[in-house]
Amino acid sequence: MADQVASGVRVPLVDEREATGRTAELYELIRSSTNFPFVPDMFRLASTKPALMETVIAGYRGTFLTEGALSRNTKELIASWTSRVNQCPYCVGTHNFFLQAFGGTKELADAIAAASSPDDLPVDDPTKALLRLLTKVSTAAYRITDEDWEATLAAGWTSEELLEGVFTAALFNFITRLVDSLGLGTSVSQSRISQQPVTESGTAA
Repeated sequence: MADQVASGVRVPLVDEREATGRTAELYELIRSSTNFPFVPDMFRLASTKPALMETVIAGYRGTFLTEGALSRNTKELIASWTSRVNQCPYCVGTHNFFLQAFGGTKELADAIAAASSPDDLPVDDPTKALLRLLTKVSTAAYRITDEDWEATLAAGWTSEELLEGVFTAALFNFITRLVDSLGLGTSVSQSRISQQPVTESGTAA
């Protein structure tokens, strides 16, 4: 009932064609949530433990599929940038696809894949200020100061937006560590989502 499709993955993955019970239900929820006909392998990492997979799905749906203070485009930018900071090619590729699907440019996606600082990105100054703060979530969260927070508020962000931004960055610290530890994150080619075409209207083809 388990296969190891993705090269280098260290845990068994339940094949979509053979999933039963709660795993099959969760696979259907993932497909309906992502609008892809397949289950991305990031979710499948926990497929032999449905209770753990539910946690991953809840994080994804709560962050990306509920209305909040931040736009989906901004959340995808945070996800992509956090993945870049954490050196996870799989997650960078996946969320650069979603970034473009929700209005981001290919120029921005390409810049994220190569940048070493928010200052290298073709975004406005308020967005750079937000990403500077959120970079610290990955590199040294305990060093975030009240001054850092106030500077980001002064750049034009609200406390509600910063809460969602920190949550998104923190979620992707969890996801990139899960993906990398279990052997999936080594290459962008491992991400089936990153290989999907994006139409001119900015949606998955």
